[in-house]
Amino acid sequence: MIFYAALILATGAERIVELAVSTKNAKWAFARGGVEFGRGHFPFMVTLHTGMLLACLLEVFLLQRAFLPWLGWPMLVIALACQGLRWWCIRTLGSRWNTRVIIVPGLPLVERGPYRYLRHPNYVAVIAEGVALPLVYSAWITALVFTVVNLVLLFRFRIPVEDRALAFGLSEAARQD
Repeated sequence: MIFYAALILATGAERIVELAVSTKNAKWAFARGGVEFGRGHFPFMVTLHTGMLLACLLEVFLLQRAFLPWLGWPMLVIALACQGLRWWCIRTLGSRWNTRVIIVPGLPLVERGPYRYLRHPNYVAVIAEGVALPLVYSAWITALVFTVVNLVLLFRFRIPVEDRALAFGLSEAARQD
């Protein structure tokens, strides 16, 4: 259980690093005329993702979940791969990456890195990690609840907001040509 607690705390620390990168990138974007979309759903996303990390620990410790090697090891590999994909997305987008939806009008769509293959690769990482990270230590309730709520939030709010924002950015780029 100590290893799992360390994994969850390390994941939380990684999220803090992401927020620092995001804050720096938001300043960059706003200095270049960036426009933010979907501010209303962002606090829910932060609460959900923070709650998932806390729920992982609570479920494992309070319900005395067991580490099942046949499940835990593959889920750990998936969770770590999700971190790799997440940081590939961050590196590919560079200053344009953000936890918020901020578009700098006139910039072209990024079509390299994982964006060559998927429109929203970061959300693939988020969804897979939301299943895998809790299941590293058999926290199946957390995996199930987070995944369902996260899918609703992503497909009902976040992805449509991003798609509208990207369309706005592309229309601004076309106007400048």
